Amino acid sequence: MDYQKWSLGFISLVFLLITSSSAELLIKQVTEGRGIEYNNSYSLKTNLGLTRVLREERPSSKIVTITSFSVIKGRSEAFESSTFEAAGYKWRFMLFVNGNQNDPDGGHENMALYVGIKETESFPRGWEVNVDLKLFVHNEKLHKYLTVSDGTVKRYEAAKTYWGFGNLIPRTTFLDPNEGYILHDTLSFGAEISIVNPAEKQEKITFISNPPDNVFTWKILRFSTLDNKFYYSDEFLVGDRYWRLGFNPKGYQGERPRALSIFLYAQGYKANAVITNTWGSVNLQLKNQRSSNHIQLYSEAWCAIRSGYGIEGNSIILLEDLQNSSKGYLVNDAIIFEAELVKVSVTNIVSA
Repeated sequence: MDYQKWSLGFISLVFLLITSSSAELLIKQVTEGRGIEYNNSYSLKTNLGLTRVLREERPSSKIVTITSFSVIKGRSEAFESSTFEAAGYKWRFMLFVNGNQNDPDGGHENMALYVGIKETESFPRGWEVNVDLKLFVHNEKLHKYLTVSDGTVKRYEAAKTYWGFGNLIPRTTFLDPNEGYILHDTLSFGAEISIVNPAEKQEKITFISNPPDNVFTWKILRFSTLDNKFYYSDEFLVGDRYWRLGFNPKGYQGERPRALSIFLYAQGYKANAVITNTWGSVNLQLKNQRSSNHIQLYSEAWCAIRSGYGIEGNSIILLEDLQNSSKGYLVNDAIIFEAELVKVSVTNIVSA
């Protein structure tokens, strides 16, 4: 019995070690595949929201290169760059190669990098500058830049003139020569600074049920003399857009010559309308001229910007039923179509 317990315990321990190693390898493969720097001390809490990806393009705002990095490798004080201009403002880097102990997201386990806004003395009272900030560390081995961001807008103001990341990159990763960030005793880092100006206008799409003048009636005379081609009604305006009906008296495509279809086509736009896709919900009717037994089909679609986008009332009636005079749809060699646009979209540019 004791031998069995010992065997089971030993097997469980081996399984646990194998599983842990496999899981660590899997995590490393997944994160490396996404371009995210792998590190055994990675903390989900510390790095929540932070993304690290590798890219080939150099940062667009500023690059700083420090040669003989080993001279400052053990220093705890900050390195401050010269002032540089980007996006219409003046800025300065602040780098802590051994971490910023005053940043709760940092500590000595991570390299910290910040960008401060400078020369703000002439700014008006209550000023603020909203920035989309990305910071970079060059990986010379891969010839790529580690790009670090967190997706949030940084609000620079009098009370907060520096923003950045206290956990830019783990020092164990950064200082490991196999990782490629420090080669030939050289460190290179940079930034991209984009000003975020809130939009003053927005495009607003509104759906209108039963808009004004939403019913159009089209009477087609001398039906029996019509050729095998498409015929179109006059255009009519509903919402911001013109529409028209169309049909082929001999049937359409695969339905020919068995059935008749009717189409609603989205056309051009009224003057000063916002040109965008238009929603159309329509009841398409073939009117019964002897009773209220009308044939109605419902259809709806996002209509493309280009003119001539069709909403189909598929096979509204069999041609043999249409030709049957007792049915009441073809009377005195005439038929009547009706389109009721029950819902359309209207787009306006309004204040955000």
